[in-house]
Amino acid sequence: MASAVLFFIAFLINAAEISTNDTFASTNIMLLGLMVLALQLAGVGSGWSARGRRR
Repeated sequence: MASAVLFFIAFLINAAEISTNDTFASTNIMLLGLMVLALQLAGVGSGWSARGRRR
């Protein structure tokens, strides 16, 4: 969900041609969204652990 929000913010900055400083450029926000997506796909922050589950 967080990556979708970051992608939407990057889209708005790019579509509206909002001038921002180099830190909040649409490319940087898009890369942050990709990083969040990659971390989520890797299982970081999912709350599930193989060791904690018992049958």
